Amino acid sequence: MNNTAPIRIALVDDHTLVRDGIRALLSMVPGFAVIGEASGGHEALELLQREVPDILLMDIGLKDSNGLELTATLKKQYPALKVLILSMYDHQEYVSNALRAGASGYVLKDAPSREIIAAIEVLAVGGQFYSSGIAQKLTTEEPQEHELTPRERQVLLMMAQGLNNKAMARELQISVRTVETYRLNIRRKLDIEKPADLVKHAREHGWSPE
Repeated sequence: MNNTAPIRIALVDDHTLVRDGIRALLSMVPGFAVIGEASGGHEALELLQREVPDILLMDIGLKDSNGLELTATLKKQYPALKVLILSMYDHQEYVSNALRAGASGYVLKDAPSREIIAAIEVLAVGGQFYSSGIAQKLTTEEPQEHELTPRERQVLLMMAQGLNNKAMARELQISVRTVETYRLNIRRKLDIEKPADLVKHAREHGWSPE
């Protein structure tokens, strides 16, 4: 991450222990700042009236509301807000509804902590992020190459130009870890594992200057 303002994060989950655990995790990450938390929809609305975070981690099953409906409401009021769904549900219906509601990512609660951290970093620079199992389900339904975000195409183009991870991180002003996450998402979405095959794919689809 750049040595600039921290990524401001808020948590919405009706389980205190879950919020405590996530807050403890994120507090150890340089460049992250947890600015508030809420146990439900009403508290979330009040929280955002005081201060709008960069990233909102949202549970689906809240006691006083539905997290997906709340996401849609908040996105209408705060279009620039990035919402990361953090849920135990991996059903395709939940993921599809989250996308329609305006969420920028979907991570399972049993995902490794590094995946949650990577998701926040990716959303903060305008990308999308999904847990590995979620990404695989998404890519089985739609043409895979069309699912790449503009930033993912940019990373793929740089790969085709021969740039390594450090060079891409400097060019894009993001961390090497975030570049690695983009590359992982690209491999999942295109179902291509070998770097050489990814470069070939980029060139065949006109994503290279050559």
